[in-house]
Amino acid sequence: MQNSSNLSKSYKEIIKQHVFTLFNGINVILAIFVFFTGSYRNMLFMITVILNMLIGLFQEIRSKRMLDKLSLLNQPKIHVLRNDIELELSVEEVKVNDILILYPGDEISFDGHIVSGSIECDESMLTGESDAVYKQENSSLLSGSFVVSGKCLMKVDKVGQDTYAYSILKHAKRFKRYPSQLRNSIDTIIKWCTYILIPLGCALFIKQFIKTNYTTATLNTVAAVVGMIPEGLVFLTSVALAISSFKLGKQSVLVQELYCIETLARTDTLYLDKTGTLTQGKLSVCHVEEIKNIDGILGDMMQILPDENATALALRSHFKTRNHNKVVSFLPFSSQRKYSSVTFEDGEYKLGAYSYIAKEIDSKVEEHIEEYTSQAMRVIVLMKEDVVLAYICLRDELRDDAKDTLNFFKKQGVDIKLISGDDPKTVEALARKAGFTSESIDMSKVQDVETVVDSYSIFGRVTPEQKKELVLALKKRNKTVAMTGDGVNDVMALKEADCSIAMGSGSQACKSVASLVLLKDQMNALPAILYQGRCVINNIQRTASLFLVKTLFSIGLSLLALIFLKNYPFKPIQLTLISALATGIPSFVLTLEPNGNKVKGNFLQNVISKALPGAICVICSVIGVSILGHFIYISPSEYSTMCTILAGVNALMVLVRVCVPMTTLRKILVTIMCMIFVGSIILCKNFFYIVHLRWYEIIYVILNICLIPHILTVISSWIKLFLKQRHI
Repeated sequence: MQNSSNLSKSYKEIIKQHVFTLFNGINVILAIFVFFTGSYRNMLFMITVILNMLIGLFQEIRSKRMLDKLSLLNQPKIHVLRNDIELELSVEEVKVNDILILYPGDEISFDGHIVSGSIECDESMLTGESDAVYKQENSSLLSGSFVVSGKCLMKVDKVGQDTYAYSILKHAKRFKRYPSQLRNSIDTIIKWCTYILIPLGCALFIKQFIKTNYTTATLNTVAAVVGMIPEGLVFLTSVALAISSFKLGKQSVLVQELYCIETLARTDTLYLDKTGTLTQGKLSVCHVEEIKNIDGILGDMMQILPDENATALALRSHFKTRNHNKVVSFLPFSSQRKYSSVTFEDGEYKLGAYSYIAKEIDSKVEEHIEEYTSQAMRVIVLMKEDVVLAYICLRDELRDDAKDTLNFFKKQGVDIKLISGDDPKTVEALARKAGFTSESIDMSKVQDVETVVDSYSIFGRVTPEQKKELVLALKKRNKTVAMTGDGVNDVMALKEADCSIAMGSGSQACKSVASLVLLKDQMNALPAILYQGRCVINNIQRTASLFLVKTLFSIGLSLLALIFLKNYPFKPIQLTLISALATGIPSFVLTLEPNGNKVKGNFLQNVISKALPGAICVICSVIGVSILGHFIYISPSEYSTMCTILAGVNALMVLVRVCVPMTTLRKILVTIMCMIFVGSIILCKNFFYIVHLRWYEIIYVILNICLIPHILTVISSWIKLFLKQRHI
């Protein structure tokens, strides 16, 4: 089995992702074509490609190192019995024939069999069946299952790749595809760019080659194809996510799935498991009401029962007196059964939830229990022969940061729902302390969760299967669902949630399937995760529009060059200048800015609607120059110069619009980019194929520059009106 540290990308995978990409390959091929023209300066677009690649590699490797350090804290520790001494070892240190000690919540990482003791085992990861399976001496155990209750000694028969669930778990953990609008949108952009640029580039080259020569045809085609490639967009996204995970790592948040940072930012429904998540998960006995003398009975029961859950630990700590009654048999607690039992010589004693133990419900007993549960106490009963012997009240206090965290999410418009296996009244009373106002519902009396999922926010007596069904019910309603949990009974629901968050003190089963792990159980880290997600989405959305301006106008001009224009107006070096100043450098600055604004709208729609005005404006400027060339003579060099100046100014205008509202950093950024552009045009004109323009060409360029802001405003208004009319 793989340890958790290996769940992060390897160095080989990171290098492969950033170096051996389709667009990098296309850029290399284009650079080779340019090389044979002898115009080496036009190969400078490779600098942008290489810088994007190096920055991406640096940031993701740095992030990997941080995540690997955190993952070491999250590795499962295997309890191994060697020479009668209990040791905590890593997965790799366990060998065949080792004797393991299994406790509730443990993930079984090997194939083997029980040599002593008994457990209830959750094999849902392997079989799909949610019911726990009782395992006793000589029963086989499979890797990928989890201990629900009980304790046993297991002999290891198979390890590593020989285990039954190796391949299943490997792929389940590493390649679970979480929903991501950001990833899907970028994939769509890349897909369509790929579909378009190859046939369009080939057609453009053929036309240019027929009318001109190899050098001119190659340079024009390369310029067009390079312009169509949104170089750096994918890298920028991965870098932004890697940096966010790095920042969260410093706050003891282990990010096991990068895109879940984004998902939490889009979450509109948050499911909270009560015990261990909303509360501290440390129960204590606060009151005992004895109906009959139970002196020593509970002490005997807790001595023999192997349960290690919070309730059992609290009871074991409180009831220490023993009568040393002879035990005939016992049944450990399970989340499905809701009780445990021990049979002594004088009969069977059951301990757990009254409604699950009693054969016939006594309304007076229920009313008495409600008196305690209304005070935020959890009540379990000790019964014999359907007679209540004692009421045991336990209390679990809210986490210190729970109320503030919940208030934060409420202000953000997130619908919060509380689920628990405890008595609904107990859950409701505790929820009141946390700020909930709605009533609770007893899920043990509900057959179909679809009927109650919209009407209630507090759910008690929820089974693991119902937790899963509640998540699925909301996903059917197109809700983006996040869930927090800490126990084995949360695993199935966590697997179905769009974003799953586990507590660091929770079971290994829970942490292994979660996309985010709060290593220090700090709920106040959730707002920080949401903030990082918003930073990623908003900043990538803003910078992606810069990338797409060049992509869209390059596609448009390439089509026009096939039909209307005599030549493609730009050379590769000219587009490199525009791309670097208006897209490349600003994108990295803007992407790393703080931005906690609420995410609105569809990512792809927002990006394209912001990019289209700039692209259309460039196309109109080029068409205008081309039309002017029909009335007065404009040389190819002058034509290219005029188009480059207008496209550059337009791109910088789009950058200005993207930077609104202006901050000090953004003002400095825009000013520097404008100064470099003007300086490059004046001081490095020969390098960028810029020639002197005649007076009427200068006047035309100046008039166009003055019109660009107004044209951008008009086109933007048209697009907004169009989208509004279409209710998009």
